[in-house]
Amino acid sequence: MKKSLISIAILGALSNVAMAQSNVTMYGIVDAGLTSERGGAAGNKTAVQSGVASASRIGFKGTEDLGSGLSAIFKLEAGVKIDDGSLDNANNRLFNREAYVGLSSKTAGTLTIGRQYTPYYETLRDVADPFAMGYAGTAKNLFPVAGNMTRADNGVVYKTPSLYGFSAAASYSLGETAGDSAAQRQLGASIGYTNGSLNVAAAYNNRNNDTATVKTNSIGHNSLIAANYDFKVVKVFAAYGQDKGQNSAPLANTTNPFGYTVAPVASQDSADALVGVTVPAGNGVVMASYIRKNDKEAANNDASQWGVGYSYNLSKRTSAYLAYAKIKNKNGAAYTVGNNTEVGSGDKAFNIGVKHSF
Repeated sequence: MKKSLISIAILGALSNVAMAQSNVTMYGIVDAGLTSERGGAAGNKTAVQSGVASASRIGFKGTEDLGSGLSAIFKLEAGVKIDDGSLDNANNRLFNREAYVGLSSKTAGTLTIGRQYTPYYETLRDVADPFAMGYAGTAKNLFPVAGNMTRADNGVVYKTPSLYGFSAAASYSLGETAGDSAAQRQLGASIGYTNGSLNVAAAYNNRNNDTATVKTNSIGHNSLIAANYDFKVVKVFAAYGQDKGQNSAPLANTTNPFGYTVAPVASQDSADALVGVTVPAGNGVVMASYIRKNDKEAANNDASQWGVGYSYNLSKRTSAYLAYAKIKNKNGAAYTVGNNTEVGSGDKAFNIGVKHSF
């Protein structure tokens, strides 16, 4: 009996050591708000929507210490809709947001394989946009992040450690088309520099539009440079991007939302510019930005957007928010005011809601 108790104690101690070397965390965001959209051909729309400020989600992430500064890492993240309880998923994917596994070294960087964000999207979200891609004022409304511009399947991503404030990322997403390794292939890269209050980054994305049956050798190219500087009393943001080629600037709303006789098509030659600020105010922050889309094609489907919002911290994990944005479309442009999760149905929208993180 005594030997059995000693054996159990030893096994328990060994189990605790193993657990100390591994860490798995469940986390998520629960975000829901009321949205009021105006100006669309179908009429005004008021709705309860999920993920207005940040997409609602539930995820699992973990690390295992492999020794010598090397760790195994993974992440599985599923989008959910708080308004009706369904998966935020149009393609029958459980972990539609992110799904990857990889290795991370404190000195050599991180290598991951799976469905992941593009370096272009991360630069726009983390450096350029004062709304961090959420609320009515999101940069998503005019900058080209629809479809594969946000996340790419079958991706291999390498991120360097920070060295004297510099860091970089490179991604390669396999098209997996039999007999044509270039078809549907997507490449991306970014480089950034951080020094105190200054953040500067540049990003590039390249996608091959060929399929197994259609061979056009058309490539969509996107480049972006962004910066922000925190003056403490105000944080300023600026970004400029260029989009060239087929599918370089896919429309977020493809339903001809304003009912034009000739439905709008995505530009294959455009430029995007953004200026914005965040200002601490009480126990929260005011966000504002102005964005201009310059269509350089003959149609000249230009657009501009201004947006303003306020997020109030009720606690470290919970915030209440409101936001408003308006788009001015020109020459048959059809950009809509959406938010982090929805593409929107009109040229103006108001949001009010609550977000909780866990």
